[in-house]
Amino acid sequence: MRVVRTEITPLHNSRLSIIDKDEDAFNGAFHCHSELELVLIKEGYGRRIIGNRIDPFEKGDMVFIGSNLPHVWLNDDTGGGRRARSVVVHFRKEIFGAEFYDLKECKALARFFDLAARGIQVTGATREKVSRKLDILVTSRGFRRILLLLEILNILSSSTDCRCISDDVYSAHKKEEATDRLSEIYRYVQAHYHKDISLKDVAGIAGLTPQSYCRWFKKSTGKHFFDYLNEVRIFNAREMLISSAAPISEIAYYCGYNTVSNFNKLFKVATGLPPREFRKKSSR
Repeated sequence: MRVVRTEITPLHNSRLSIIDKDEDAFNGAFHCHSELELVLIKEGYGRRIIGNRIDPFEKGDMVFIGSNLPHVWLNDDTGGGRRARSVVVHFRKEIFGAEFYDLKECKALARFFDLAARGIQVTGATREKVSRKLDILVTSRGFRRILLLLEILNILSSSTDCRCISDDVYSAHKKEEATDRLSEIYRYVQAHYHKDISLKDVAGIAGLTPQSYCRWFKKSTGKHFFDYLNEVRIFNAREMLISSAAPISEIAYYCGYNTVSNFNKLFKVATGLPPREFRKKSSR
C-alpha cells in the first residue's frame, strides 16, 4: 500500500476545512497532505497507522497530525453495522502567517506544531475540553470558526495531556517502504487473525527472513509480532463477547486460539477478567 499524496483545503475552497463525517467504515487510502489535521473519533473502532506506528483506536480517540505525515484509520471486521463517525479539521500552518509564530505568545504553539511531525495523541481532561469545542466548531460559521480554532490550539499547545505517537520524525524517503510493509501486514492480520499465522507467512509479506522480520517488527512497532497478533485476537474476542451470545469456546476457536484454556489465560492477562466474567460485567 503506497502513500497517496493529497491536498485537502483546496477541495473545500477554504484554508480551513471542518468535516463532520458519518460513513459506513474507516477504510480510506494511506495518505498524507501538507495540511495539519485534528481528528476526533465519534464512533467506530479498529487500528490506525500514523507514520510507522500501528495502534488501536475507538470512540473518543483524538490525534493531531503534522504536515506530510502519512496516516489511515481502518475498521476491525467484527461488530458489523457500526458507523464510522468522526470530526476532522484541516488547515495550513501558513493560515496565520510567519510573523504570527514569531510572537512570544505563540512560541508554545510553534513548538506544538513541530512535535506534530511525530503525531500527537490527546487524552484526559484536554480531550474532553477539545471535544466540546469541536462540537461547537462544526456548527459555527464565519469568523467564529477562526476564534474557536485558536481556542482549541491554545488548549492543545499548553496541555500536559498530549504525547508524541512516534519516537522520531517520520521521513518519507527512509520509512515509506517500511510503513507500506506495516500496513500490508496489518491488513493481512485483520483478514486472517482467526487462522494459524506463522512467522513464515508474515515474513514473506514483508520480504524478509523470519529472523529479520522479528527484529524489524519489534523496532518498527515497539512490540513483538505475536504480542500484536494476540492483541488483535483479544480485541475481536471482546467485541464478540459483548455483541453475541456465542459460547466462549466457539469465540476462542474463531479468534485463532487452539485451546479454550489458553484463550482464558491470555484474555485475563489482557483485560484483568476471565471471558465469562467480562461478558457478565459488560451486559449490566
